Amino acid sequence: MKKIVYILTATILFTLTWSCSEDIMDEINSIASNATGVDSKLIITDAMVAAAFTVTGSDLALYASTYMEHNVGVWGQSYNAEIRSGEPTSATTYNNSWSAMYRNLYNLSIIIDKCSEGGNEEGNDHTLGIAQVLSAYNLAVLTDVMGDVPWTEALQPGIVYTPVLDKQQDIYGVIMDFIDDAIANLQKASEYPSLGKQDFIYGGDEELWLKFAYGLKARYLMRLSHRSPNYQDVIDAANLSFASAAEQAQFNYNGSTTVSPFYSFFTDRNYFGASQSLHDKLLSRNDPRDSVFFIPHPDAEDPEALVFAPNGSPDQIQSKYSISSLSTPTAPTYLLSYHEIEFLKAEAYARLEEYDDAETALQNAIKAAFGKVNVGLSAAKAEAYYTDNIEARFDANPLAEIMIQKYIAFFEEEAVEAYNDYRRLKAMGDNVIVLANPLNATKFPLRYTYGADDVTTNPNIASAYGDGNYVYTENVWWAGGTR
Repeated sequence: MKKIVYILTATILFTLTWSCSEDIMDEINSIASNATGVDSKLIITDAMVAAAFTVTGSDLALYASTYMEHNVGVWGQSYNAEIRSGEPTSATTYNNSWSAMYRNLYNLSIIIDKCSEGGNEEGNDHTLGIAQVLSAYNLAVLTDVMGDVPWTEALQPGIVYTPVLDKQQDIYGVIMDFIDDAIANLQKASEYPSLGKQDFIYGGDEELWLKFAYGLKARYLMRLSHRSPNYQDVIDAANLSFASAAEQAQFNYNGSTTVSPFYSFFTDRNYFGASQSLHDKLLSRNDPRDSVFFIPHPDAEDPEALVFAPNGSPDQIQSKYSISSLSTPTAPTYLLSYHEIEFLKAEAYARLEEYDDAETALQNAIKAAFGKVNVGLSAAKAEAYYTDNIEARFDANPLAEIMIQKYIAFFEEEAVEAYNDYRRLKAMGDNVIVLANPLNATKFPLRYTYGADDVTTNPNIASAYGDGNYVYTENVWWAGGTR
């Protein structure tokens, strides 16, 4: 019997339910004393873990790290991506992440249904708000990297098998609605107790989830700045978000039973080398992070020497080049960092030509980035760095230095956001982040491909995918494209 898998429907069914067939089998397997559903507080824990590990810290970030020259692919699929051979255009490249995002969105939709009016947990407003925040986050990651994607006809297992693609412009309306609804629900007096330990990000603190929601609003308003700039709204939302790194949305790992995705990728695959391009940017600014970001490969012939991989033309070899020192077992996954909030404010102020405020926000962002747990540089060092090396550059070109500092700060856990920034800036004519890979002249991946599970089964997606080479020619909508 031929097996056909439709990721937006059949995979969801397989993941969340197992049915033999029809009403008779359901009745046979039914036990009256058993619960017929799962409480939202249990589903949402899994959704948080999935958002951090199978979405934010997934292949999406690993490939973005290569494209954005935070790391250099020197082996396997990462090498292929580095030299633009197959990986950027293949439908299999991001298939796992594609599946994970839709599974997570489906799980979150169950929570939203349960906690909304008419659901069996109506009045569970804080859990509803958290699910809406995470839905906005997951949906934005999906459309940001892939453009037009199925949405209105997706998440309907057993009903719609070949959903049509929705326009990214319309999907962004949904994202903003999720955020606004979340902001409203998180401020209500919920009839249900706090999630407490079921909340792996904030321990059930709805005030911090509210700040996360406002921060996402600032991020996505800035994302749309090429299409509909509204920098004061970015600032207003950011001012209601995180006030320090202690409040940022991050997922932590204990280093034993759970480890960070980049560390896991290094130990499992050993596919990356230290980036010459990033090293050069740090050197040109006499940046003290240059001595922190990189370490010799533990299996290198010379255990003391730093060897950087040339972007676009490394030797295809393991253990020759140095590696990132930030790929530690306990390096957190950032869904939204405090330094990103300050960088958003800095850019918005700079575009409004309010340079004093832009400079203050930039200094705050740099201090926070220096203080990341796997960087560990003091605020005093950040201040000296700014005064000695950055202030003059900021005075000469505020926007350029803000965005370059943001790019550096995003090494390495925030590679997807660096990728989003780069494409947006290029669309706006602000070519301030210079990448070194010579293949970018004709083969910079402007987007990611759809997942193979649907390219092979859904004619709507197959038609949009074609032969995959559209990734080099078609910008997503918010970056000036049509899809």
